[in-house]
Amino acid sequence: MEIFHLRYFVAVAENLSFSRAARQLHMATSPLSQRIRDLERELDQRLFDRDSHHVALTRAGAALLPVAKDVLGRFDDIPWQLRRALGPGRRAAYVGVVPALHPQLRERLTQLEARCAEEYDVKRWPGNSGNLLNAVQRGDLAMALVHLPVHAEGIEVLELLHEPLGALLPAAAFGGRTSVSLSELTDYTYVTSAPGTLPTYFDQLKVRLKAAGIHKEVGLNIGDYVSVREIVANGSTFAITLLSAGKQEEEGRVVVLPFRDFSPSLATGLVWRRDRAEPDGDLHGLVREAGAVFSA
Repeated sequence: MEIFHLRYFVAVAENLSFSRAARQLHMATSPLSQRIRDLERELDQRLFDRDSHHVALTRAGAALLPVAKDVLGRFDDIPWQLRRALGPGRRAAYVGVVPALHPQLRERLTQLEARCAEEYDVKRWPGNSGNLLNAVQRGDLAMALVHLPVHAEGIEVLELLHEPLGALLPAAAFGGRTSVSLSELTDYTYVTSAPGTLPTYFDQLKVRLKAAGIHKEVGLNIGDYVSVREIVANGSTFAITLLSAGKQEEEGRVVVLPFRDFSPSLATGLVWRRDRAEPDGDLHGLVREAGAVFSA
């Protein structure tokens, strides 16, 4: 039994879905299922009741879950526990940053870097929200600016900003318009970037779109905004993006319009591990300063 067996087990147990766990772990479902079977053979216990439509923890699985999470937590703590044991000094503190971070938050992060320069060498680390959150949980990152919502054990969240979202549309059909309604998009295909690159909030948006009669969807295998924009510019498709992105569209092939019939917005927050911000934690000072800077 290796540590990755426990990590895979916890992912399936928390998602109660092999496919969702596989996406979270950035792997295929088949090898994930095989690793879980290997773990079950090693422990001589069936950990999941599963069929093609349902996954549930067995009594043994439910008993293993808190043990596995405790082991993973202590294993992932090794890097920062070592840094903590080596004592004080100017330390590198990596702060995760999601793509397309609002300029106001980038400015506040620069202020934090200057404010804490004597004690911390604050460095930025890019990534998507899910990966950054996992890195904060492991102790690889001190904090992260991520898209919300975030629900993770032991993680504190300071909500900072809500940015309105709009529809990215082909200019040939919607040029000159000031808004759009969902009912006008039922014949259009909703385009998304690669799985794992979008905030979890976009899962809620899909539900809203389907309720409005928008059932056609295509996902790209790349995660950059430029590629989505190129597909939309071809016509018959649309995407959802920050409303502020409309100010950056200069080619005239696409437009970004607000919705008339609902008001989606993307929230960004600062996250950190609660235990590391305690008075005796290694990030107490940094988290205190970050709270002051970002809440100002």
